[in-house]
Amino acid sequence: MHACIPFTIKGHVAVITMSNAPANTWTHDSLDSLADLILDFNQDKNIYSLVITGAGEKFFSAGADLKLFADGDKQTAVLMATAFGRAFEALSQFRGLSIAAINGYAMGGGLEVALACDLRIAESQAQMALPEAAVGLLPCAGGTQNLAWLVGEGWAKRMILCGERVSAQQALDIGLVEAVVESGQALKQALLWAQKSEQQSPTSVAACKRLIQNARSHPMMAGMACERDEFVNLFNSNDQKEGVRAFLEKRQPQWTNS
Repeated sequence: MHACIPFTIKGHVAVITMSNAPANTWTHDSLDSLADLILDFNQDKNIYSLVITGAGEKFFSAGADLKLFADGDKQTAVLMATAFGRAFEALSQFRGLSIAAINGYAMGGGLEVALACDLRIAESQAQMALPEAAVGLLPCAGGTQNLAWLVGEGWAKRMILCGERVSAQQALDIGLVEAVVESGQALKQALLWAQKSEQQSPTSVAACKRLIQNARSHPMMAGMACERDEFVNLFNSNDQKEGVRAFLEKRQPQWTNS
């Protein structure tokens, strides 16, 4: 069903592998497949977390293939921009924890897919950039918005307006990634983080994620009110009852994501 986007399920974790050789670039079909895949994951109560990485050792993803835009066809631009937006917004709104395991070059739309995730782990050799303006384009899959939110306006402008490429260590220093690991270790570390998240109630994780991301578009006082509402709503869940009982009974909770 999602042949363009290979994935596996490891326990409660879905692992997506971008694998369009040689640079794991995005196509209209693979973007549509990603969006549909995320919707399927949201309906599967056994999936708590999602990890996305790139096939091979060199590229996480180089974004879109520029050959798509060589003839200057505006209709192609509309179709691809819409597909990128649908796919990466679906990823951003995935109900559980999402982690980008950046195992190589993350350029353009390849960095934007990582920006749409909750957390990012970069291998030491990885490099990241949003170089679209160098070819007369701009990041259209959330890059101008998500990057500025993560690293601040100054570094976002250095990367987008000046075309600066950052190393894994620089990315860590400016808050673009949350961890740097040795080459070949990003996926392993991402799975460890996903396992940590499994100790939390998945219904609580989903509610907390909605609240944290709400802060990007709503005033703080509105967020405070939503926070109280989400807290009370958790009392409709089985996981809330199980979590409190398990704590009082001094045992590990058995989550059902319900």
